[in-house]
Amino acid sequence: MTAAPQWINGLMDTLGAPGAGLAIALENLFPPLPSEVILPLAGFAASTGRMDLWAALLWTTAGSVIGALALYGVGALLGRERTLAIAARLPLVKVSDVERTEAWFLRHGTKAVLFGRMVPIFRSLISVPAGVERMPLPVFLGLTTLGSAVWNTLFVLAGYLLGDNWAEVTDLVSAYSKVVLALAALAVAAFVVVRLLRRPGSGRRRRGQDAHAGS
Repeated sequence: MTAAPQWINGLMDTLGAPGAGLAIALENLFPPLPSEVILPLAGFAASTGRMDLWAALLWTTAGSVIGALALYGVGALLGRERTLAIAARLPLVKVSDVERTEAWFLRHGTKAVLFGRMVPIFRSLISVPAGVERMPLPVFLGLTTLGSAVWNTLFVLAGYLLGDNWAEVTDLVSAYSKVVLALAALAVAAFVVVRLLRRPGSGRRRRGQDAHAGS
């Protein structure tokens, strides 16, 4: 059985359902924190009467939204121009890479925010490009709330129904997370290999076009 970190138990014992929400908000800001432990443990706590089930669902979803909103703010403060400037200084990254990603997000951003809430690690990071592109805040909040509610409810209820065996769902989600991370690592490795094999380019086509248009 997977043991829960003591600080998570402490938050839930001290604050109840709001403690579970606070833990989830922190998990959004620091993705390595174990949401696959927090959510089923909250469900287990509800099954023992330590907190109300509905309160656990509401507070964990509120924590997800608050954490996502903080990262949206980071993206909004960073902005597009700063993002492009940072990309221009990164090795193996071209501005055109960021521009293609930006174009993809403009087409599929709503789906990315909604379904990205159900993918480990990316469930937190997806909030940053949403902020960079200034996705309308009501849309972002609505999609984040819906996606988070589905994800959180699934695992809180699993912990509630499994009772003392709540860690079984934790082990399952941990395996899922490892698969996602392995696929992401392979994608990064493939990107690096392709970029090293191709002749470097300026990647500043759009900037040049913008400068020409303004002259």
